[in-house]
Parts: sequence; C-alpha cells; structure tokens
Amino acid sequence: MLVVDDSAFNRRIVADALSAHSEIEIIGRATDGEDAFRQALTLKPDVITLDLEMPKMDGFSFLRLLMARQPTPVIVFSSYAQRENVFKALELGALDFVPKPERLGPDAREVLDELCEKVKLVRSVRSSLVHPPPLRRLTSGAWTVDGEASDFDQVPESVHPAKSLVVFASSTGGPTALLQIFARLSPTTTAGFLVAQHMPDKFTRTFAERLDRNGPVRVTEAESDALVRAGTGFVCPGRQCMQIGPGLVLKVAPSSNEDRYVPSADRLFSSAATSGIPVTAVVLTGMGDDGLKGAATIRAAGGTVICESEETAIVNGMPRAIAQAGLANEVLPLPQIADYLARL
Repeated sequence: MLVVDDSAFNRRIVADALSAHSEIEIIGRATDGEDAFRQALTLKPDVITLDLEMPKMDGFSFLRLLMARQPTPVIVFSSYAQRENVFKALELGALDFVPKPERLGPDAREVLDELCEKVKLVRSVRSSLVHPPPLRRLTSGAWTVDGEASDFDQVPESVHPAKSLVVFASSTGGPTALLQIFARLSPTTTAGFLVAQHMPDKFTRTFAERLDRNGPVRVTEAESDALVRAGTGFVCPGRQCMQIGPGLVLKVAPSSNEDRYVPSADRLFSSAATSGIPVTAVVLTGMGDDGLKGAATIRAAGGTVICESEETAIVNGMPRAIAQAGLANEVLPLPQIADYLARL
C-alpha cells in the first residue's frame, strides 16, 4: 500500500503501524499529491491512505486524477478540523475515512488500529466500485441527476407528519451511497427518512448538512423530541442511538450494553416497526450484521426490507447477512435502490 502525507513524522507513524500487520506491505511513501500520483501509477498499490492538505497538489486534485486514470481504494486520514473536506473527498471517490488526532503518535493505538482494519477491509475492493458518484453540482443550490438540474433550495418543508418511513443502515462506503440516494429522492415525497450510519460523533452533523444540500429532503442531525415530518430526514449522532416513538417523535440517547453497534440500526429498525405507518428498511454497504435483528422485526410487522446487492456494495457484510437470512424483499444495486425510493 501507499502512504501519502506531507509530514515525515506522520508518514513514519502510519507506515510503522500498518507494516506491523503481516497482511499489509508498505510499498511507497509520498510527500504530496504529485509525488503520490507518480507512485500510484508506477507501484499500483492495493490501497492508499491520504492526507488532504498537502503542497504542490492537494488531496482533492490527486483524487480526481487517480479516479480518472487508475481507480484505487483510498482511505482519507485527515484531522477533525477538515470534516467538510472529508465528505468532499468521499464524493470524489475515496471509500472511507479515519479522523486523525491533533497529535498523532505511536500511543494513538485506537486510531491506528482503526486505520489498519479499514485498510485490510478495502484492499480487495473491485476497481469497478472505486469511482466518484455521477452527481455533480452545477450552480449554487442546483444539482444534476441523470442530466436534469433541480434547485432543491426552492423546495418547501412539509408541516405534515410523515405517511411512511424509510430507515437506513450503513457503514463503510455508506456516506457515498447515501449521498447518491438522497440526491434522487422526490421533492414531493411524503416519507420521513432516518439514517443509522456508523460514523464518529464529530462528523455526523456535517454529514447531515451534506445530505441536506444534496437533495430535496431537509436533513438534520437528530435530536430528541423532533417530529418526523414528510420530506424530512435525520442522521443519528455518533456515539448515540436513535429511536422513533409514539406520534413519530424521535428519541436520541446513549447506547446500552445491548447495542453491538453504535449508532444501532437494529434499535432504529425495531422502533420503526412499531410506528404504525408503512416502513421500508434499506441495508447498504458495511461490515458486520447491524440491522439484521431489526429487519426481522420490520418484516414481521409487514414492512419491506431492501438490501444492496454485491454488484455495488463496497463491503457486502451487512447486506449479505440480510439476504442470507431470507429477510430481503428486494436485493438491488445502488442505482435501483435510489429509483425504488424515488417512487415511494
């Protein structure tokens, strides 16, 4: 793999941590985007870790060139201060990110272990799945979906409670998938949308803002006592769990010992099943089986469960668990999931 960072100290720390794993071999270290691009074309690494702020060529320019010339799995390793930039990088084709602490050192074991696990997870991702989504902004407030521009800032927010719910479970690769789905939702939807995305707590608010700008649904980070209205969406805060209670009122609370994943899709799905209105659960890319128990509850209550197919899932763990359990009404590639939800 290739380590890209303009700090020699950071390059050494990252390379030492990764090379300590027998499954990972460091074949290059790059000091800036230009150097990284040359090495990527020559060495053809399986995975690249990427800092975003670098001299000569920044991480964004590097991603554009790399995805056009030689699509390669990229994990952004960037500071908490660059939250908005992280999601921009994901839109340009990066698969995932790990927040870099202000003071990176050998003692930052939790962060470095997380980076190692994600490197091992994405190193075998097919090159056909590594590319930027086909969504591009045209002008302020306007986006293009399949060549048609729409000004989402003009869409009024509904005051009516949602008539149905769409609940999402996603992990690695999920932010990019959700950005594509939310961009294709209908401006006249009567559904409410709830997202359990495995993500650090300091990033979920920024991600919600990104989804809000990315489509017609008004998206915010979830807070307790918020009403789920038609045409609104909520992202569960990191390190918290979200449930929907009587009257479509949200409850956000710390995780319990029963929650194996945080945010917990199982808890969100199970609460949605008792909401009294139609529910569609969507299980997207990610490792593990979060959402499996909740999906069973939704099916038992007469709801619909859709999971992303292996054809487009960056990591097929969560969708595969649903399909193998026989809980999926539909197994669809990502574009068809977006189309299905747009028709709701």
